[in-house]
Amino acid sequence: MHRIFLVLLLMLSPALLRAQEDSVAVKKNTFTVDANILMRGEIRYGGLPREEEAQEGVTPKMAGFLLERTRLSIGYERKWLSANIEAQHSGTWGSANNSQFSLYQAWVKLTSKQGLFAKVGRQNLAYDDQRIFGSDDWSVTGMSHDALTLGYEGHGHKLHLIGAYNQNPENISGGSYFTGGLQPYKSMEALWYHYDVPKTGGLGISLLFANFGVQGGEKNVNEKQYFQQVTGAYISYTPKMWSAEAAFYYQMGREEHNLPIRAWMCSAKASVKPIEPLKLVLGYDCLSGDINFATPPIGAFGMTRHETIRGFNSLYGSRHKFYGAMDFFYVTAYIGGFTPGLQNAYMGISYSPVKDLTFGASYHFLATATKLRNAKMPLGHELESGISYSFLGCVTLSAGYTFMHGTETMVILKRTTDNRTLHWGWLMLTVTPRIFTGRW
Repeated sequence: MHRIFLVLLLMLSPALLRAQEDSVAVKKNTFTVDANILMRGEIRYGGLPREEEAQEGVTPKMAGFLLERTRLSIGYERKWLSANIEAQHSGTWGSANNSQFSLYQAWVKLTSKQGLFAKVGRQNLAYDDQRIFGSDDWSVTGMSHDALTLGYEGHGHKLHLIGAYNQNPENISGGSYFTGGLQPYKSMEALWYHYDVPKTGGLGISLLFANFGVQGGEKNVNEKQYFQQVTGAYISYTPKMWSAEAAFYYQMGREEHNLPIRAWMCSAKASVKPIEPLKLVLGYDCLSGDINFATPPIGAFGMTRHETIRGFNSLYGSRHKFYGAMDFFYVTAYIGGFTPGLQNAYMGISYSPVKDLTFGASYHFLATATKLRNAKMPLGHELESGISYSFLGCVTLSAGYTFMHGTETMVILKRTTDNRTLHWGWLMLTVTPRIFTGRW
């Protein structure tokens, strides 16, 4: 009898093994639901009043408001396949006109055992220190791209090839003119390579090349694309007690009005931890600017002619992360659309007395990168302070205050009468719970 049982067991063992393998494989399927809720209240005094307020003798008023952003993300993952759909609502409390509902991410990703992958759909592109491509998470809308990303990751090497082609309608005939949507470019191609050098204690090197095509003509008249390129390198070194990073990028090609572009930027940053809870930071940024830059006084028109664009464009980076917390530079434009560039020399300190609690402060000296016709180069001094505390594993409460004392150059460049004394304070609550996890 036991022989018959043994024979049956041997006959069924392949099926049992397959069932067991299928059961294990099925259990590797994971379904998640995540939420990301951000509420930030801000108080602003000074800066950029309305055009009718930018007159002599007008006293600016303090502004206060509450911003909100809510994201709901649904994710699926198994051994070779992952997907994510993330809806987003953002706006100002009490406002119907400033409320926006959108699809922040919607992508699917295929991977192989050899490290190859393909990711297609609406996705966030964030590389290195996010100087050129970043998530821009401080902004309530964030930044994403409709793109295809092909790549390889393994053995210390990462290679990403990105492509995008944007269109307004799905016309049967015509419709090749793109007026701008999720991003302003008509087409985009980028190549990013990163290598973690072994046995160096944390040395990483990245290379980037990107090509952007923007249409500067008119629909059915001149739909020509003007292409501009950015190329450069980023290096980081992160041993245990200190770290250093540096970057250089060069822009070339032509902008949408067919003007040639010759611009560049460089940055360097070093930090050290003399003791574990204390961190010191020192850095410098320099972004090239347009020559012969002049801002006419209020009520006058400027006639400066620019034959070459020399002001660096930070493109799709996380701009709030750099150049001062008040976002006067590379978020708001100068009069006339050109830029005198920027020099940003800064130092900072952060202190974490207990886990998940951090205090920080920094100082920025800001100046233009090019000489001005009607003003001196220094822009002003900016002092920043902040505190952040995380608890319950998914809740972060943070606050900050920034004060800037601008020079007369700041007043001239922004064409306002109140850029000498600027105040900005904020209080932010961020909650990122995982609502549901299912495996089968």
